[in-house]
Amino acid sequence: MQLLHITRLALITLLAAVECSSALAAHAYAQFGDIKYKPGFKHFEWANPDAPKGGEITLVAPTRVTQFDKYNPFTLKGTSPPALSDMMFESLLTGTLDEPTTAYGLLAEDVSVAPDHLSATFRLNPAARFNDGSPVLAADVKHSFDSLMSKQAAPQFRNIYADVKQAVVLGERLVRFDFKRPSAELPLMVGGLPVFSRQWGAGKAFDKIVTDLPIASGPYRIGKMNFGRDISYERRSDYWAKDLNVRRGLYNFDRVTYKIYKDTTAQTEAFKAGEFDYIQVFSAREWARVYTGKLFDQGTLIRQELKHGNAGDFQGFLFNTRRDKLRDPRVRQAIALAMDFEWMNRQFFYNSYTRVRGFFNASDFESSGLPDADELAVLKPLRSKLPPEVFTQPVPVPPSTTPPGSLRNNLREARRLFAEAGWTYRDGALRNAQGEPFTLEFLDSGGSLGRIVTPYMQALEKLGVQAEYKLADFALLQKRLDVFDFDITSIRLVGSEAPGAELQDRFKSSSADQEGSGNLMGVRDPAVDALVDQIVASTRRKDLVARVRALDRVLRFGHYFVPHWYAQSYRVSWRAGKFAQPAVMPKYYQADSWVVSSWWASSQKD
Repeated sequence: MQLLHITRLALITLLAAVECSSALAAHAYAQFGDIKYKPGFKHFEWANPDAPKGGEITLVAPTRVTQFDKYNPFTLKGTSPPALSDMMFESLLTGTLDEPTTAYGLLAEDVSVAPDHLSATFRLNPAARFNDGSPVLAADVKHSFDSLMSKQAAPQFRNIYADVKQAVVLGERLVRFDFKRPSAELPLMVGGLPVFSRQWGAGKAFDKIVTDLPIASGPYRIGKMNFGRDISYERRSDYWAKDLNVRRGLYNFDRVTYKIYKDTTAQTEAFKAGEFDYIQVFSAREWARVYTGKLFDQGTLIRQELKHGNAGDFQGFLFNTRRDKLRDPRVRQAIALAMDFEWMNRQFFYNSYTRVRGFFNASDFESSGLPDADELAVLKPLRSKLPPEVFTQPVPVPPSTTPPGSLRNNLREARRLFAEAGWTYRDGALRNAQGEPFTLEFLDSGGSLGRIVTPYMQALEKLGVQAEYKLADFALLQKRLDVFDFDITSIRLVGSEAPGAELQDRFKSSSADQEGSGNLMGVRDPAVDALVDQIVASTRRKDLVARVRALDRVLRFGHYFVPHWYAQSYRVSWRAGKFAQPAVMPKYYQADSWVVSSWWASSQKD
């Protein structure tokens, strides 16, 4: 299961339930009651309802995707094509890019939540059709849920939907989900469930559905391709929801193609040569030094930084605390002290990045300083499970080398922490009481972090750490991560405006030993478990904010990662004269998916 898909799924499913005294059907649900668009609305404000259909756009797949070998994005083994889930699979409800915790009917025309919040019922739109022409029925919804909850699917789904008891077919187009506990989030968690036909795979076991073309309800179907390499999606002329308010003005291109390249250098040269139309650039160095020149000066290529209101992304080196040598938080803190971000930002990043501080950067959910009254109310019942520092010391912030700080001082502190944890320098290496040297393997795919890891390893070597930078292709990297066979690796998680059930897969003890789970760090902490349960059960935004801040604080005292950096805008470039975009920019969006869903070919008649 690709992590990208999990991230996207978490964003779509972070929806909510209306606070109501009776189970009345509604066109939308909001976790905290804030529904912007009223019944009968015509379209989302950030979409152009008059956008013409036609034309095509060619994009590039993420560099970590060097091939694909299946069409089932929901199983653990293998790699599915880029954007397959976005282009082909739909859910009962869909989010909007100007409300982070609200969802509107898509496959479902209305939703009702029981007064006790122990079930949610969805009535399907009679017009909904799969790409084979068959209707979307309640039995398909139940089949999708049961398949994703089976051991044949990637384990993330069992973690995300752990509190959903069952799906029950009440009628041909009526399905109810029963919950194990009351929750304001669970009705919309199931609202974000990807739905596919019972006929997909023709009765095969779910994990044996590999190259069978998906039978799904989305706006595109698979078109021309070079299997394992490039892939095109072709817009369905018979798309059932083309005039639905939540789809009006969206998915305008007749063809969307993704090209796969081995590395960023090949990508850049191909872009300048006209092989594809649009790219998002993640490297500050490339943005400053490569995306310049004649083509940009004469206006053939457009180069722009797009602002957004998203919560800051999380990115960092994650420690695998299942390793004996990495179980002591003092060891993890010592390793983090050896990275000189300020020097890297000057030398490599053109001072364009902000340091990651925790898991919820630049959002209402980020903890800071000492806990306030609301946070304390959450933390105090867990006092016996928490270190006293959580209450008495400010939340840890990344080490700095800005004067009067320095890398030398940080390394001195790292040496002290190593010694406290039983690791001292002797015989040319950092060793434990048994004389074993401290080794550390950085696992990476693609090599983009090589220039970052090299000076970092040099600093670690001054402490006696024997560090190695290990490159693996994406498929092998994913296999090693699935079975937790690594010391330290890097990961990026898209920021969320409403953290919720995805945290169960990422941080709870129950997922720590579940192969393929998102708990790469191996977090096993009863306090964290309790906080995650409280977060998922939140019915008021005020409670959600306090509980997520408390979680951020506890995790940061655990020193589970080495903080990286994040950008506060998207760096994108595209071919001039080919595309147009809506006049209203959305507030919360991911650049690539917004372009594919909302732009249109300007050569078409507007």
